[in-house]
Amino acid sequence: MSKRPLSLVVAAVVVAVEGLVALVLGGYVGVMTVVGKPSDLVTSIVVAAFGLLAGAGLLWVGWGLFTGQRWGRAPGVLTQIFALPVAITLIQSGQAAPGVPLAAVAVIGLGGLFAPPTTQALFGDDR
Repeated sequence: MSKRPLSLVVAAVVVAVEGLVALVLGGYVGVMTVVGKPSDLVTSIVVAAFGLLAGAGLLWVGWGLFTGQRWGRAPGVLTQIFALPVAITLIQSGQAAPGVPLAAVAVIGLGGLFAPPTTQALFGDDR
């Protein structure tokens, strides 16, 4: 793939940023589990592990999208679809500060993933 369309780069960056956030939050929970006194040790370990694994996975998907790998589109789309109800729930529960940016990022990610130039770059004439 010689030239990446802007929509594909935007989608890759969105997924990678989501991965970085998950990785940082998972790491934070992990550190707080070790240095703090969690009320439920097993749950804290599972949440930290999930954050770290999900973050690493999303970084991998973001890299796959950036390099034009067509397999990256499905997990990228799924991530955005899962992010929207979370964002809406946050907004409805009075937590607009994290909810509104999450909704905006998910919509931007979906737009980038479904943009015609992205489809052309990933699938060409195979559609």
